[in-house]
Amino acid sequence: MSTANRGGLEGIIAGKTRLSTVGVDGFGLTYLGYSIEDLAANAGFEEVAYLLLYGELPTAIELTGFVARQKKARGIPEALRMVLEQLPATSHPMDVLRTGCSVLGTLEPELQFEDQFRHAERLLACMPSILVYWFQFQNHGRRIDVDLDCDSIAEHFLHLLHGKPVSKTNRRAFDVSLILYAEHEFNASTFTARIVASTLSDFHSAITAGIGALRGPLHGGANEAAMELIQQFQDPDIAEKALLEMLARKEKIMGFGHRVYKSCDPRSDIIQLWSKRLCMEAGKGEMYAVSERIEQVMRREKRMFPNLDFYSASAFHCLGIPTPMFTPLFVLSRITGWSAHIFEQRADNRLIRPAAEYVGPILRDWRPTEQR
Repeated sequence: MSTANRGGLEGIIAGKTRLSTVGVDGFGLTYLGYSIEDLAANAGFEEVAYLLLYGELPTAIELTGFVARQKKARGIPEALRMVLEQLPATSHPMDVLRTGCSVLGTLEPELQFEDQFRHAERLLACMPSILVYWFQFQNHGRRIDVDLDCDSIAEHFLHLLHGKPVSKTNRRAFDVSLILYAEHEFNASTFTARIVASTLSDFHSAITAGIGALRGPLHGGANEAAMELIQQFQDPDIAEKALLEMLARKEKIMGFGHRVYKSCDPRSDIIQLWSKRLCMEAGKGEMYAVSERIEQVMRREKRMFPNLDFYSASAFHCLGIPTPMFTPLFVLSRITGWSAHIFEQRADNRLIRPAAEYVGPILRDWRPTEQR
């Protein structure tokens, strides 16, 4: 089968971007020329967010200003709080974020494209507030104050979620995970956001569409599925036996393989180290051992490697984050990548309208109802 005929646009060049390289020659990831390894080791998420939004790493003065603007933009309008309080506790948190973004777009609409940077910063700052406000109200009946004096999104989110300051290790682990999820070229949700932006629709519509695409288990939901798998097993031997049975039944194991990377996901090695550290510190060494055995079996039996979602699952679990929130964490980070792609699409726009190969019936003659 030729590349042009593959489903899912596999191998098709659908546009140009300067924001990231993904899987060049089957491996590697950079954001605007910086390797993901360097960024994860040395940068804070706010620096990476600034890099993606504005094209360069910030100076000390620029970073201070950006962090200050983020602190001021975390609040939730009263009308939005009322909407969040009406959403049932059984709602999926992704639906809450999708609704919150859409409602904010009606309360604070983008009236001109020149305001796009301000709206991007606003969504980056307040989406954690939206998610945790709904969670605390629906699960604990608390109307929380989201305006905490925290210097990072990682610290702000974890403090809101747990109602108290968190350890330096946990803050940094979550900060790194946000860096790893921030941008990934023309993935499904990013391409969706660019399609919407190409119609010259508003900023909030494009981001809302991206959230909707990310909600699907074949894109953003793999970390939730990976956690559900890992939690089934008490020890590595039990995990291996069960996994072999699942593979024999040809069941899909989420969190492994990647459309673009051929030998490894460079983000996985980074989050795996944090997963091991967090599991050991939280007294959940057996959980890490189970995860490691699952990886070994998948490599041996299917020659498949873990992607970012697999070890992120146990890392997020050790941070005390409920499993249904795993994919929403993806949103809190990827807003940066989506926003940058919307900026890029608008700067050199052409309506995205691919052609389709027709495979339906040949031309048929009309027959009246009584003759059918």
